[in-house]
Amino acid sequence: MKEIEEFLKEHRIDEVECLVPDMAGIARGKILPAQRFLQAMTRHGLRLPEAVFVQTVTGDYPDDGIVTSAAMQDVYLVPDPSTIRIVPWYDDPTAQIICDPFHLNEEPVEIASRTVLKNVLSLYEERGWVPDVAPELEFFLVDVNTDPDYPLISPIGRSGRRETSRQSYGVDAVNEFDPLFEDVYDFCEAQNIDIDTLSHEGGAAQMEMNFNHGPALKLADQAFQFKRTVREAGLRHKVYATFMAKPMEGQPGSSMHIHQSLTGAKNGKNLFSQRDGNDSKLFHNHIAGLQKHLPAMMPLLAPNVNSYRRLVRDSDAPINTHWGYDNRSVGLRVPHSDPENRRVENRVVGADANPYLAIAASLACGYLGMTERLKPRPPVEGSAYRLAHTLPRTLYDSLHRFNGSRQIKKILGAKFVDAVTLVKETELDAYQQVISSWEREHLLLNV
Repeated sequence: MKEIEEFLKEHRIDEVECLVPDMAGIARGKILPAQRFLQAMTRHGLRLPEAVFVQTVTGDYPDDGIVTSAAMQDVYLVPDPSTIRIVPWYDDPTAQIICDPFHLNEEPVEIASRTVLKNVLSLYEERGWVPDVAPELEFFLVDVNTDPDYPLISPIGRSGRRETSRQSYGVDAVNEFDPLFEDVYDFCEAQNIDIDTLSHEGGAAQMEMNFNHGPALKLADQAFQFKRTVREAGLRHKVYATFMAKPMEGQPGSSMHIHQSLTGAKNGKNLFSQRDGNDSKLFHNHIAGLQKHLPAMMPLLAPNVNSYRRLVRDSDAPINTHWGYDNRSVGLRVPHSDPENRRVENRVVGADANPYLAIAASLACGYLGMTERLKPRPPVEGSAYRLAHTLPRTLYDSLHRFNGSRQIKKILGAKFVDAVTLVKETELDAYQQVISSWEREHLLLNV
């Protein structure tokens, strides 16, 4: 409380945005005058209906009396002092702070995504394990699109031309949007978002931002804030920044690769390496857990109907959970590194995933592999695209596997699994009502 008060006073804050991520990773919450915010913190006054955590991407609420109360009871928000930051794009002094939701009986809301990640991290803590992660987030810049019936197109850069060809790692192609990225870097610095490398990806006006590795919860918070930051910077330059998994026809999809490593709480050493520098058994157990359980975790890694358009053969995205050393065709890549930095890169996750849930799911799979002492399949050399497509191909298939896994229900909570299923089935029902332009073009007069 004192830390927050001092921050508000030091920066002469007028308003405070109280943020909480919903299931899709969308920022929900309240905006209050600073003094009102301080009063509300001490009286359980920052309240929201629990149903916010089962709100769909369309803004609807599923018919539910099981996961949340039929009376749509309130929960209250507890701000996390470590997350208070300036909102750098407002003229008036404004702060933002990420909150955790609690029931009025002081119990955490178990279907809230930040709570889910905290619960997984507590399992690691009990074992004396400290996971570090480093997300890599891809996104497209596109022209402002006010009619969803029209396809997206890349924006015009400094040259006055639209990018149409693929410019992987093109420096000049990134510089086309220099003013936008100058804002992104300035905004991130003001919020202590620890971004590292910016590069051009394989799609037209597709970019990737890498984060420096760090504690899982801290990096999830930063990825959550980063998405909002990039979208805001884009709007300032009359451009949309989209984290859709597959926004444009004929272009690659956007991922959120998650590098994950493990250190000992007592000695701080990388537990994925042996003293001689070779892979440890624990590292192989971790990989095996990812191999076994990731396909059933897909509603958290590929959460939307659009997500599965990205996961196709020869598309810079994986189709299975094979692993390999410095192999970008597999779902689980082990980059070349020294023993202190040994890690595995989960390449399955889409950019459209909620970062809290994606990191929680990925770490949960590794945890299960380590506690069950699973053994991985041999590493793949050459292209993994020649091997079977074993990841789910649709959200329907994903939900079926998600609900069929006892281990997932045990580690993430049965109530949370029910909540995800409820939300995603409601979204699928809404999607089934939509008739696409492809159907009109090819079926209208031909069948």
